[in-house]
Amino acid sequence: MTVDVTAAEFGEDSKGAALRARLTQRELSVLKNASEGRTADEIAKALGLGMETVRTHLKKARTKLGARNSAHAVAEAMRQLLIA
Repeated sequence: MTVDVTAAEFGEDSKGAALRARLTQRELSVLKNASEGRTADEIAKALGLGMETVRTHLKKARTKLGARNSAHAVAEAMRQLLIA
């Protein structure tokens, strides 16, 4: 199952609003797929992206979330209710 996150899936709480504005829809989609255990290659194929593009989205999401690695980024995004 491909997961492509849309803005309608997110509530409008003030805590997550600033980060939602900073994380792009594609970064959120890539994080959501990563949270389901998909590799960068699997995410790339599922979303119709290149593997380097997926890696770039993950790297940017890690930076924006202040995470040390992708697993930390997924955990932080879930903690902040950016992905479920």
